[in-house]
This record gives sequence, structure tokens and C-alpha cells, in this order.
Amino acid sequence: MKGAALPAVAIMPSPLFLWRFKAILFLLWGLCCCKIGWDSVMRMSADLRDLFLYEAFLYYNPLLLVALMIWLWGVNLWVFAQSSVNYAKVFDLSQAHLSHREIWRCATWLTLIVPTSMTAYLYLYSHGEVSLAASQPVLLYAILLMILFSPFDMFYISSRFYFLRTVWRIILPLQAITFPDFFLADIFTSMSKVFSDLERSVCRMVNRQVATIAWFEADSICGSHSIAIPLVLVFPYLCRFFQCLRQYKDTKEKTCLLNALKYSTAVPVIFLSALKYHVFPEQWVSFYRPLWLISSVINSLYSFYWDIKRDWDLSILTRIFMFKNPSIWTNLLYGRNWVFYWVLGSNLVLRCTWTYKLSAHLRHNYLTVFTIAALEILRRWQWVFFRVENEWNKMTAKQNLEMSSDMPSEGDRLLDSNHTV
Repeated sequence: MKGAALPAVAIMPSPLFLWRFKAILFLLWGLCCCKIGWDSVMRMSADLRDLFLYEAFLYYNPLLLVALMIWLWGVNLWVFAQSSVNYAKVFDLSQAHLSHREIWRCATWLTLIVPTSMTAYLYLYSHGEVSLAASQPVLLYAILLMILFSPFDMFYISSRFYFLRTVWRIILPLQAITFPDFFLADIFTSMSKVFSDLERSVCRMVNRQVATIAWFEADSICGSHSIAIPLVLVFPYLCRFFQCLRQYKDTKEKTCLLNALKYSTAVPVIFLSALKYHVFPEQWVSFYRPLWLISSVINSLYSFYWDIKRDWDLSILTRIFMFKNPSIWTNLLYGRNWVFYWVLGSNLVLRCTWTYKLSAHLRHNYLTVFTIAALEILRRWQWVFFRVENEWNKMTAKQNLEMSSDMPSEGDRLLDSNHTV
């Protein structure tokens, strides 16, 4: 009817428009951080620049690597959601578990917060505000810890407590080991350098060495020769070692002992490398360095074999390297031999280069070390696909076997039935 008031219709932008708008804002923010950070670094003298960048890098690079791991974990969940792999059942997750979108949301916030804090740190220090600059990494670490341990019903409290409970079970394997326990512990072994840098960062914060170069001295509490560095590097491997012993106690399977032996091979790699700072140079060259090289080769090859034969259940003797129990995700790769050759080849190469990260005496080039750490996280990311699917295949095979054993055979049904002649 003429003159009738029309109802107001809210015009909502399309999801694609919102996604593009957020992507543009993200790029603009990244360009601003790069511009401010570069200008701040260029204000410093050439002698101070390298030392300061190395210190700033140690505060923020472990959190950037954690953000990368979270992003890739979201990709893992997205792929599993598209396939037949029921990852929620594999990890025994509740119905309220985080989806890949929520994982990516957490990674987005971490990706925004960490570079912003780093940019503020560089800007304040280059402009003479040393005390304010020193507070930036301390404030960042404090906020992240409060969010992680917050007892309030916010920031995905059930998922945070699930994660913290699993970490506690990894540190103290006093109970039967579940799949999430040793799965997360395996991921922690790939992040041992992250934990080492976190320890050094927290050590500087506690000893008030932030925004100073006192930490660069070898004999300082948080110096590059500290005994805490190899101890933190080896800790994830020791946790996994004791998990294997606990599994052997419960199952009496000899493969658990062989797996424990695999993790023990990382111990000499770490401690022989650390000895370079505590022995004479001629002793290192003539005796300890050859032992370090031998132990590195043993650890790399043993770990590579265990990945393809045990964790992935791949047969290297077959022509196309297929799973014993293919599923939809495996069928997607069927006939694409280059995928399996790429996975096997890259896994072998990155297993060998990971030794670089475990070796304390090879840390002079922090950009190279950061790159190798990121590549190790990528290796672990592709490892997750095959490891989780292998576990899902075992679970479905076990269920099918139980169902077939519960069903009566044809002969039993004939014997149990009453026939009238």
C-alpha cells in the first residue's frame, strides 16, 4: 500500500568481503611494523646493531615459532575434517573441542601481538627509552602466561586445561600413556630449541638483563655457555624416553624399548656439542667433534627409520609406499608417487639438519638457526598427517575385528537354529 512504512533491512557485507577487508588490514599492519622496525634499527650504530638484533630475536623468535606451529596445526585439522580421519576420536576430544577456524583465530591473535611488541621494543630502544623497551617482552610474556593459566571461563578454558593436563602427564608419566600424551611429547621434541630460547629469555628477565648486552658475556648467568641450555634441549627427549619405559611396563612390548633407545640417541648429540665450551680446542677437534658427528648420524638415521616404519607404518619395500590400511586421505595420494618420495626425502634431509639446532656450538648465525627451526616445524607438520591417520587406521581395524568376532559365524547360526524335517 502507498504510504506504508517499509521495514528497515540491515545490509550485511558478504563473508568474502569481510575476509578480504581483514586481509588488507593485516597486510597494512605488517607493512607498518616492518617500516617502523627497519627505521628503528637503522638509527643504531653498526657495532651495536647486530648484538641488539640478536637479543631482540631471542625474546620473540620462540613465540613466532609457536605461532607457526598453531597455524599448521589448524591446517592439519582442516585436512582431517575433509577426510575420513576422525581426529576427535583419536585424541579423545569432547564435543566442544576447537575447530580449525578457532585454532586459526588463536594463531592470528598471536601473530598480531608478538610482532607488535617487537616493533615497540625496537622503536623505544632506538629512541633512548631503554626502561620502557625492556618492559615490552616482560609484559608480553606475562600476558600470555595469564591467558594460558587463567581459571576464568574465557579464552577456551576447556581446551587450555586439556592442554595443561596433557603437559603435566608428559612431565610426570606416572599413569598409562595415551595417544595424546606421546603425540604432544613428540611435537615438543621438535620445539626443544623454542624451549631453550624461552629459558634464556626468562632468565634475562628475572636477572634484569633485558635491553642490555651483559647476557652476551660467556661467564654471565644467562650467557651462551650456560649449562641450562643443553639441559632444556634434552628435557623433551627425556620425557619421551620415560614415556616409552612406562609403556613397556604396561604392555611388555619390546618395540617400546627400541623407541626409548631412539630418544636416548639425542642425549650425546646435545651434550657432546655443549662440551666445546668447556674443553680445550685441540681436544674438541681431535676427540669430541668426531664423537659428535657419529652420534648425529646415528640419531638422524634411527629417527628417520622410525618415522617411516613405525610412526607412519609405511613399507619402504613396496613400489608406491602405500599404507597397509588405506583410507580416503591415502587414496587421494594414490598413484602420486612424487608425494611419498617428497615426504621421505624431505624427512631424511630435515632429520639431518635438525642436528644443527640441537648443537649449542652452532648458534652463531641466528637467522640460519631460526630457518632450520621453522623447517623442523614444517617437517613435524607433514609428519602429523601420516601419524594421525596411521592411528585412526589401527582404531578402525581393531573395531572391525571386534565386530567380526562378536558376530556368530554361518555354521554357528545353522547349529543354533531349529530345523523341522
